[in-house]
Amino acid sequence: MEQGSVLPSRVTDCELQELQHPLHLCDCREGTTLVGGSWSCKAAPPDLQGGKTTGKSVLCFGFPLSIFFIVINEFCERFSYYGMKAVLTLYFTRFLHWDDNFATAIYHTFVALCYLTPILGAIIADSWLGKFKTILYLSIVYAIGQTVLSVGSINDLTDHNQDGSPDAIAVNIALSMVGLILIALGTGGIKPCVSAFGGDQFEEDQEKQRSTFFSLFYLSINAGSLLSTLITPTIRASQCGIHSKQECYPLAFGVPAILMAVALVVFVIGSRMYKKVKPQGNVMLEVSKCVGFAIKNRFRHRSKEFPKREHWLDWASDKYDKRLIAQIKMVLRVLFLYIPLPMFWAVFDQQGSRWTLQATAMNGDFGFQIQPDQMQIVNPILIVIMVPVVDSLVYPLIKKCKLNFTPLKKMTVGMFLGSMAFVAAALVQVQIDNSNPVFPAAGQTQIKLINLGAVPATVQFQPQLQSVDVAPNKETGYMTFETSKLQSLDIISANENKTQRLELLERQRYTLAFKWVPTDINFTWIEDNITSKPEDGKSLVRFINNFSFPVNVTMGDMNFGVLEPLSVSNYSVVPNAGWSYTIKASLPQYTCTVDSKEFGYGSAYTISLDDCVERKLIITHFEDIAPNTVHMAWQIPQYFLLTCAEVLFSVTGLEFSYSQAPSNMKSVLQAGWLLTVAVGNIIVLIVAGVSAIQEQWAEYVLFAALLLVVCIIFAIMASFYTYIDPNEIEAQFSKEEKEEDKKDQDSNEKEVETDSRL
Repeated sequence: MEQGSVLPSRVTDCELQELQHPLHLCDCREGTTLVGGSWSCKAAPPDLQGGKTTGKSVLCFGFPLSIFFIVINEFCERFSYYGMKAVLTLYFTRFLHWDDNFATAIYHTFVALCYLTPILGAIIADSWLGKFKTILYLSIVYAIGQTVLSVGSINDLTDHNQDGSPDAIAVNIALSMVGLILIALGTGGIKPCVSAFGGDQFEEDQEKQRSTFFSLFYLSINAGSLLSTLITPTIRASQCGIHSKQECYPLAFGVPAILMAVALVVFVIGSRMYKKVKPQGNVMLEVSKCVGFAIKNRFRHRSKEFPKREHWLDWASDKYDKRLIAQIKMVLRVLFLYIPLPMFWAVFDQQGSRWTLQATAMNGDFGFQIQPDQMQIVNPILIVIMVPVVDSLVYPLIKKCKLNFTPLKKMTVGMFLGSMAFVAAALVQVQIDNSNPVFPAAGQTQIKLINLGAVPATVQFQPQLQSVDVAPNKETGYMTFETSKLQSLDIISANENKTQRLELLERQRYTLAFKWVPTDINFTWIEDNITSKPEDGKSLVRFINNFSFPVNVTMGDMNFGVLEPLSVSNYSVVPNAGWSYTIKASLPQYTCTVDSKEFGYGSAYTISLDDCVERKLIITHFEDIAPNTVHMAWQIPQYFLLTCAEVLFSVTGLEFSYSQAPSNMKSVLQAGWLLTVAVGNIIVLIVAGVSAIQEQWAEYVLFAALLLVVCIIFAIMASFYTYIDPNEIEAQFSKEEKEEDKKDQDSNEKEVETDSRL
């Protein structure tokens, strides 16, 4: 969700000149400003921007009719973006079968690109196409990207042999990557333009209506992102496909693609009603030119014969006026403080990658089933609650305690809380790891015993390694042996004894199922072929026939075929973990049925078919791998800490930045802020790509430690910072300019007077 883009409790009069260029985003990390205790984007009306306008305003209830098209467009676009992004990490790991590290790296590469392209979009809008055409053209690119991504996720696209797996996965990967690049260009490119374009629709005397518009704009952002984060993971978890039923990524990406197409159509429908401001040039380019000239000029005059200047930027005074240079100096002081900030975003944006992957190994049963990718919704829900609470309760209480809680101190505390959020995530990960089964290592083999008979049995592992008693219709857990030492085993039940020579493989699990029958012991030796917990949180099930005759077995829509006495089916994936299914056993004369237990997430079961009484099937569930036991609710504390960090860090960051820079430089600070987000995501993809850390909890601790170190560095930097009032500095320049103008005027008058005398 757009962090901080919550519906303001109230929005007061805007300082209209504050955002003269469209590089601002309605989002705490990307360009909101504090207005009357609430957060609002602000855009100067066309007449104050100095640009010519085209279009005719049509009023509806005192509002330009055009803004309703813009609000609907924003709702659909945010639904499209966040709906797609919510399921993206699981798409990488489950459909493309990438490992967690590579999936994380690609996810954060995409997010980084989404925060680099707004700068490009702002420059295009300001210097070339204008906001309307920029939004229109890049929305087309956006919609094409969503469509390509949806097509690329179709499992049957290259599944020519109809076995349920793509025959040319490279085609799916190529389409997916092309789609994501187009989406990044589209969503990033239009991000700085839409809210400013909405502000352009109002006249100078429509302050109240403009404030209401931004409230509606925020509401559309919240509604779109909240609904999509709920809906698309649900669609993703459903089953669809032509030849085989699998998780429905084509529809999970297809719905956002449809919403983006709707957003484009709605935006085009209102085109004749829009007030369109002509592009007037971009201040970022002017700043870049000034800085570049200062560096070049300083390099040219590096010899000692040239006198030193007070500040290196003063070398630009040969070409640029003093006011611009002074404004850039103020901006550079703030941008210097931005240097440590990417580490916060490196932590924050892992909600959609590492934390989602963590949730796949947890139990999502809240009385209703929560999908792992739906846990991301905790953050926006907490934001909606906490922003007004902090604003109206916490800050006033701190003020009453006479504590000087400056913006930089708030940001420092926010970083600390972000670090603590990852400590909490590490503690949760330790609990998950402790609950996971232990699989055989190199040189080891694991064996599990199942007694399907009605008589107790003893199994002795030779040579004289271990003796295990197994009660009727019971199982043992998996026992670990050194593969080279285990040679044979003896099964003793009633008066019978059976010896089995063993030829075992390392790192493998086996199950020995046996039962006593008069004068003999029947058994079956099963190679389990499971070396890790089932992927994607799914559950596995297999059946063993404990009848003395063949039985045809089905469970729900799954057919396990005919099982001979004491034979075992292969494991099959349970379509919906957490559900119960009807098991049918077709016997020679009739069919018996029974409902299974509810299968947990990440589990594996062996079900024995034992008897049939009055057409009710008697079964026993043997747990091969325990289901996920750590509940997803344990993620809420880490989300709470991270949301507190966001409120203190992100919401405060741009308020501080804007208060320390001149009004015409806001877009430069927004560009710097966006770059910190992009660099933060690049840090994650680097760590995920090159890190040798094997344990996930250790990686969480690494990020927590790095952010804590950066927090200390930032605190030291902040302690040396001196707050300024840009308005006073600009007023001083204005006063000096007026005095110079007056001197020039007096000088001209004297010259005229002298000339008249002559």
